[in-house]
Order: sequence, then structure tokens, then C-alpha cells
Amino acid sequence: MTAALPIAPAAAPSPWIAAAMIAAVVLTSTTGEVLTAAAMKSIGDLDVIRARSGIGGAIRAVVTCPLFFVGVFFLALAFFALLLALNHLNLSLVAPASASLTLVTNAVAGKIFLKENVDRRRWAAAVLVCIGVYLLAH
Repeated sequence: MTAALPIAPAAAPSPWIAAAMIAAVVLTSTTGEVLTAAAMKSIGDLDVIRARSGIGGAIRAVVTCPLFFVGVFFLALAFFALLLALNHLNLSLVAPASASLTLVTNAVAGKIFLKENVDRRRWAAAVLVCIGVYLLAH
């Protein structure tokens, strides 16, 4: 039996590289979520489709929407960007930073691209999230 060789811990990436990794997670996740939401809005009410065409009709409505698959593609990219970030950064930084910043970018993207009504309470929450991420990073 051979002894396992000790593996030296990798040096932590620079703050700019860490920020880029987290930004990649946030941007790909937000893009995927916005595209998937847009696809579902373009499909219409799945309950109505299911009542009219059965569960197969509802599934067919989703899987025949190309925008849905583009959204899923970006969500898959976000997952792999998250894996890369977790490989090089601490979970205690990546998870809260990416989750909270995604909340902010989703609010902005929902307002701009999906024409959603984002009220003052949500904007206040987004500002507080940004403050929290700043405190977390420093």
C-alpha cells in the first residue's frame, strides 16, 4: 500500500479573479433565469394548456419553445461557473455573494427585459444585499 502524497493547498486567486468568477456565476444565472421566465411567459398558462391538451400538451408546449432551451443552457453554464468558483474560492464567500448578487441582477433584469413591476421594497432589499456583499468581501 502506498501512502497518499500530501497536496499543497493552491494559492488563493487575486481579488479580481475571484470577483470575475462570482460575476460569471451571477451573469450566467441571471441570463438563464430571465430567458427561462420569458419562455414561460411566451408559452402561456400551463394549467390552461393542460386542461385543453392534457399533461402531454403542457410538456410539448415547453419542449418546443427554443427560448426555454437557451435559458436552460445558460443555467447549465451558471452551474459549471459555480463549480469552478467553488474549486478556487471559499464556499462562505461564493454562496452568499453569488446568491445575493443574483437577487439584485434578477430585479434589474426583470424590470428592464421582462417589464416587471419592481417596487420600492424590492429596490431597498437589493441595496441592503449590496451592502451585505460588500461587508462580506471585506
